[in-house]
Amino acid sequence: MKYRKLGKTNIDVSLIGLGTMTWGFQNTEMQGHEQMDYAVDHGINFFDTAEMYAIPPTAKTYGTTENIIGSWFASRKKRDDIILASKIAGPGLPWIRDGEEINAVNVVKAVESSLTRLQTDYIDLFQLHWPNRGSYHFGEQWNFAPKADAEAETANFREVLESCKALIEAGKIRYIGLSNETAWAMMKWLRLSEEYDLPRIVSIQNEYSLLNRQFEPDLQEIAIQEDCGLLAWSPLTRGFLSGKYAGGARPEGSRLSIETRREHRDRPQTEKAANAYVELARKHDLDPCQMAIAFVNSRPFVTSTLIGATNIEQLKTNIDAIDLDLSQEVLDAIEMLRQDHPMPF
Repeated sequence: MKYRKLGKTNIDVSLIGLGTMTWGFQNTEMQGHEQMDYAVDHGINFFDTAEMYAIPPTAKTYGTTENIIGSWFASRKKRDDIILASKIAGPGLPWIRDGEEINAVNVVKAVESSLTRLQTDYIDLFQLHWPNRGSYHFGEQWNFAPKADAEAETANFREVLESCKALIEAGKIRYIGLSNETAWAMMKWLRLSEEYDLPRIVSIQNEYSLLNRQFEPDLQEIAIQEDCGLLAWSPLTRGFLSGKYAGGARPEGSRLSIETRREHRDRPQTEKAANAYVELARKHDLDPCQMAIAFVNSRPFVTSTLIGATNIEQLKTNIDAIDLDLSQEVLDAIEMLRQDHPMPF
């Protein structure tokens, strides 16, 4: 395994991180424990979860993933070996604090509830899952139009930072990060921490893959210059880059076969682009999933690539991508394909 620093902290996190959102719906507690055991045995020390998991989000499955991680901690006694990241849900889910926004009070409520489910005294990285004003992720890139109310947003950011500072001082969280955020907000959060001596953002978790490179160019420069790296989610674009959805296939148990929400990635041009990358991988005798993960790993602004799997064989293949260094020929071909398929969804 390879490791990178988490922002300006002294923490080393595995370049491949373990995503957990299927545990409690697609995967059982036993399967979740099996995945954690295998991941740790192969050098992964970074687990990423969220209070809203399992996915798809429902009132019934809310918190189940954290419960599974908590039972693993209780049985394996390896809490101190793991860098644990979780997230507070943004507004809009009525079964989580009545769908209220992220604010000082709800930050405390979220942390306390997550600590109970996770059976731990502290969370290493506490992230804001999506901002109060909405996000251009989750298929909303064409509709994202935040209100021009910088004063109110700034006041909320400062309030949340002050609440997080109190939680850090109490030993309940160690560091804070953003998720599904914009360049403007990222710089605002960083500036407020400096101006008011408040906790500094150490990471940003946004979607990033061969098929979704919206993180470039603005956010990547911030990530590098401010030493606040990307935790890349969905490096396989919900499985499209594996090739398993080619020709309209929907394998039983796959994400697209069970998803209850609108899947904005499910478009003809997405399949066309995915097929091109799969063909490139096979041309060079590479596993398509490993090529896709290795590409994300190779980016200098990435701190950790978050993988998820519904079975142990997928997990093994994805973790083994750590040993793949893409040739310049493959990287050049990827850039050519990007020009052909710049933004497929």
